[in-house]
Amino acid sequence: MTVDALRALGHDVKDVRGTSCQGIRDPDLWALSAAESRALITTDKGFTEYRSVPHRGILIVRLRQPNRQKIHHSVMQAIDRFPETEWANLLVVVRDTAISTSRGGSERS
Repeated sequence: MTVDALRALGHDVKDVRGTSCQGIRDPDLWALSAAESRALITTDKGFTEYRSVPHRGILIVRLRQPNRQKIHHSVMQAIDRFPETEWANLLVVVRDTAISTSRGGSERS
């Protein structure tokens, strides 16, 4: 549902689930995202390590009891909050009660 909603908003979305890329190692997924100049949306907090590497945007959803609907809501909330022009080099972490961001090593909420 999230992929469909993002596409309906005009975003060029690549979903690796159900493809040969599903389950690839984090460095390989990062390389794929970078090679295609794509923002990365994930629930894997390990991608915070790439915050200082130039990127098109990283959105990490970290919920205590995630399900499809809660993840969808969190992604759409973050996409709505930050215009597309602001995503370059922006790390956004969405939690149950807060959204935190960092760009260039500075954090804000």
